[in-house]
Amino acid sequence: MSLWKRFKRAIRALLGKAVETIEDPKLILEQNIRELNEQVPKMNEHIASVKATVTLLEKELEKYQNEYNDLIARVKAALNQNREDLAEQYALRIEKLKQSIGQTQAELEAARKAYEKALEVKKLFMRERERKIQEARAALQQYERAKWQAKIADAFEQFEVGGIDQTHDEMVRRLQEKSAQYEARLELAMDSIDTSKLKIDEEMERIQAKDSLARLKAELGIAESTPPAPEESTRREQEREGKQPLL
Repeated sequence: MSLWKRFKRAIRALLGKAVETIEDPKLILEQNIRELNEQVPKMNEHIASVKATVTLLEKELEKYQNEYNDLIARVKAALNQNREDLAEQYALRIEKLKQSIGQTQAELEAARKAYEKALEVKKLFMRERERKIQEARAALQQYERAKWQAKIADAFEQFEVGGIDQTHDEMVRRLQEKSAQYEARLELAMDSIDTSKLKIDEEMERIQAKDSLARLKAELGIAESTPPAPEESTRREQEREGKQPLL
């Protein structure tokens, strides 16, 4: 091998190493796993904050209701004492209190919906998090195997054997295609959350559970129970009544 070829190969190796160091898929996937795990306590903290808002609004609404009941009792007592002036003052306070109650009820309903949505999003997130972590770990394992293959390719590249360059280039192209596929899969996995997918997954799990039970019954020799045919049911009824079955 000429000195110039060796020099060009060394330059390509240095540039390739620099690019690989800047954007190493292994390091990125490992960082993604850490970030997914770090999001769990943050999500729990957010859900706890929403739940605290619901609790505070419930207590505030209960306080307003108690105050409302107390004012109603005062109005009745004032009317029994023919104190229209006091009853009018209490009635005015009741009207203002009703507005506060209505506003608090609306806020409480919105807070409860937000809490339910947060729980639903967390459930979906935990499922997606587990799937992405497993996918990342599988890609990391395959990457480690690819590194070993790359070392073998580097070893063979040192020999001047006919056709070795073509084989090496083909293997590199395949590895690049696989790397592009991994990046595309990772990008799709990080798309926005669609809560409707949760319901579809749950429905599929119920269908799979029914299929599993049916296969298990077949393995155990347990026949599926089926209702008797109408003719068979009529014949059994006539036999119990002592009648001759119709032909």
